[in-house]
Amino acid sequence: MSSEGVDKTRRRFLTGATCVVGAAGVVGAAIPFVGSWQPSARAKAAGAPVRVDISKIEPGQMVTEEWRGKPVYIVRRTPEALAALERDPDRLRDPNSKDSTQPAYVDAASRALRPEYLILLGLCTHLGCAPMYRPEVGAVDLGGDAWLGGFFCPCHGSKFDLAGRVYKGVPAPTNLEVPPYKYETDSVVIIGVDEEAAA
Repeated sequence: MSSEGVDKTRRRFLTGATCVVGAAGVVGAAIPFVGSWQPSARAKAAGAPVRVDISKIEPGQMVTEEWRGKPVYIVRRTPEALAALERDPDRLRDPNSKDSTQPAYVDAASRALRPEYLILLGLCTHLGCAPMYRPEVGAVDLGGDAWLGGFFCPCHGSKFDLAGRVYKGVPAPTNLEVPPYKYETDSVVIIGVDEEAAA
């Protein structure tokens, strides 16, 4: 066998191997570069709608989800809690939600598409603290018989009823905000999608 034949075979092998390794290097360098053109998972989550299965929420229970980096409270109200919404509207600053940040398609009194489920941003309208869910009626530390259940902001003492409507005489100026949302099915709600725009 001639050395010329061996050299050509070796040259072809080395050329092919170098091309394969070079191509792999180009692909390896290109993947992060091309990937940087796409929004990050965090950026997508910042504005992306959130699907929530509400079928496992018990009556009287609240769950917290996150949408756009903000807490969203979802409360399954009991029939007693819904009945209490109509009692003593004089204690509220904006009982008909005229000055509230909420979609036009929610009911002004229950502040919900379906009265049983309340969906609110969990941020006090005073300075943005997270109000605590206090559903117990008659809580002594919140006013005894005058307290019909709701939310209490521990930062500065603002109180809201179980529709997120603000009490009179507290620092918070407006009702808790209702985000845009729609029902995908009877048991799944999508927070961040406007019901009217989706129709």
